[in-house]
Amino acid sequence: MLSGLAFAGFACVALWLFLRPRVRMAALIPAPRLLALAAGSSALWAAAMMAFTPGAPQAVLVQALRDLAMLAWLGTTFWPPDAPMSRPLRLILTMLWTICVLTLLLGAAAFWRGGAAAEPWMGPTLTFAAMVVATGGLVIVDAGTRHGARLRMPVMAVAGGFAMLWAYQLNVELIGALTGKKASTLIALIPAVALLTIPTYVVAAMDVGRERMRLSRPAATRTLVLLGVAAYLILIALTVAIARAAGGDYAELAQAISLIALLGAAALMIASARSRAWLSVMISKHFFEHRYDYRAEWMRFTATLAQGAQGHGDGDDRNLYRRVARALAELTGSPGALLMTPGAGGGFRIAEQWHWPGDIAEDATLSLRSAFMLQETQHIVELDAERRGPEGQDLAIPAWLLADNRAWVAVPLLHFQRMIAIAVLHRPAVSRALDWEDLDVLRIAGQQAASYIAESQSQQALSEARRFDEFNRRFAFIMHDIKNLASQIGLLARNAERHADNPAFRADMTQTLKISAGRLSDLLVRLAPRGRGSSAEPGRVLIEPILKEVAAEARPRRELFVGCQAGLAAWADPDSLRRIVGHLVANAIDASNADLPVQVVAVVERGRVRIDVIDQGCGMTREFIRDELFKPFASTKDNGFGLGAFEALQLVEAMNGAIEVVSEPGKGSNFTLWLPLADAHDGAAMDAQMMKAGRT
Repeated sequence: MLSGLAFAGFACVALWLFLRPRVRMAALIPAPRLLALAAGSSALWAAAMMAFTPGAPQAVLVQALRDLAMLAWLGTTFWPPDAPMSRPLRLILTMLWTICVLTLLLGAAAFWRGGAAAEPWMGPTLTFAAMVVATGGLVIVDAGTRHGARLRMPVMAVAGGFAMLWAYQLNVELIGALTGKKASTLIALIPAVALLTIPTYVVAAMDVGRERMRLSRPAATRTLVLLGVAAYLILIALTVAIARAAGGDYAELAQAISLIALLGAAALMIASARSRAWLSVMISKHFFEHRYDYRAEWMRFTATLAQGAQGHGDGDDRNLYRRVARALAELTGSPGALLMTPGAGGGFRIAEQWHWPGDIAEDATLSLRSAFMLQETQHIVELDAERRGPEGQDLAIPAWLLADNRAWVAVPLLHFQRMIAIAVLHRPAVSRALDWEDLDVLRIAGQQAASYIAESQSQQALSEARRFDEFNRRFAFIMHDIKNLASQIGLLARNAERHADNPAFRADMTQTLKISAGRLSDLLVRLAPRGRGSSAEPGRVLIEPILKEVAAEARPRRELFVGCQAGLAAWADPDSLRRIVGHLVANAIDASNADLPVQVVAVVERGRVRIDVIDQGCGMTREFIRDELFKPFASTKDNGFGLGAFEALQLVEAMNGAIEVVSEPGKGSNFTLWLPLADAHDGAAMDAQMMKAGRT
């Protein structure tokens, strides 16, 4: 029955291939007529198995015709005229063709003249020739699939079907040769194996376009699972058949062992996340061209980031940070992630975490030195490589991060060359080294996540701007008071011309002037110039003259200790720099007693200008630095607007700088101002001019 089904299937496929238009077939698959010939000869082989029996000498004789057609299609398909076959392979293929032709001629002549009497001595000869052809055919398939990797996947499937037939028949003949008797059960299954190859002919000739046919990752994974189950069932059937042929109770023992092995493997996959992760890595590595299914991964990544915008989040920035950490972790199969953002006291601090096991130290930070290096190099850090020792550029990764073996990779999130945040991914269940595909995916995903964070920060800045606008509208009432005071003083001046000699008027005028002066002083305090106004273009600024000027202005209140590296220059706005340093010095004086010194020191460090304002005053708590120091409209002074520190930070960031704060209650504070070095900026500008001149 199986032989009849195989005959009908191959005959229909051969007829369909012959009737299809040659031009369309040639556009879909190489050598379409040879493929149709292979299907037709396979139909004749199935008819011979149906007329006689599978494995009969007559069927093996017709099998030589099938092998000849299959070898002809393989040679033409995988080695076209523009990519000829190597000399050793050409010799092997020629030898196989010769064996097939001689087998057909000698076998046909023997059965023509001897009939059934020729079977005893002709059968072993045909079997030996079939084994040689099967072995050589497997060699041709292996070399062809490696040589023709550019071909469509259905073409590879046809070659795989040929290889399956040859491998199965070679296995059957080898078992017979080793045991001294035919493997009857395996021989009876030859038509079933042949039936499995029929779909490859159909798929290879389907009009699905010139591109490779690709399954989705879930469909491909399910297909592999089904194939594994089918292979398991076939293996069980073969094992039981062999055990029964051997006699005794081996069949039941083989069934029991196979069932125990299956249950053990299933339990391992269900209970062990590491085993599932290992299987997923192996499937992606060996069955797919790329590690990532980019369409599915990008849709999931974008959907995770957009949850808050779709109403699934609470709208808080911390929630956005959690979504960013989750999206990056899920992209690489990491079970958790940390997200670090710029802290108020300098450096990058942990803002949010997603499924990170255990507690994180409160002082877990990434210094500005490391942040500058990551921002300039845009380097994705594989932390295992950093732990093994310096293998390249020293990125000054903090010790707490290297000591935590759970940390796998650090990804800078860059937006227009500015680092918005840093993501630290947890080590996946099956650890592996990063390759170019991981780096590309993490880099582009980091940029996408940074754009979301930057948009959120822009919205927050817009909200603060609206508060500033509301704050500025209040000044309309103050200006009204100033206008009233000006009118009052002007009227008093005009009356003084007429009543200056009147003692009572002079007394009243003195009292009025005192009141007006007091009110005007209050208004001046409230209207102290705190806005930046129009900013000047940054340029080369010597640091030492500015520090001396600030020290001279502060001398009536406190004598400063000023130290500056000779010739030190920054690339900055001099007015803004003077206001920033003056504000920091004023705060240091206010925070310390009159007998305690205040120091201002400027040096070059790591390619940047570093200015430290150090006092030994009352100091600040970490909570105050994190939550209040640089927040607008928050002030510890009774009449303060709470804009001084906020303005200083805005001015520094506008000059591509940063402020770092180290302070402890009762031990004083150290404000560190980082600015671009003028020499480095001049060198970059000169290189750009030279390149421009070279192009012209």
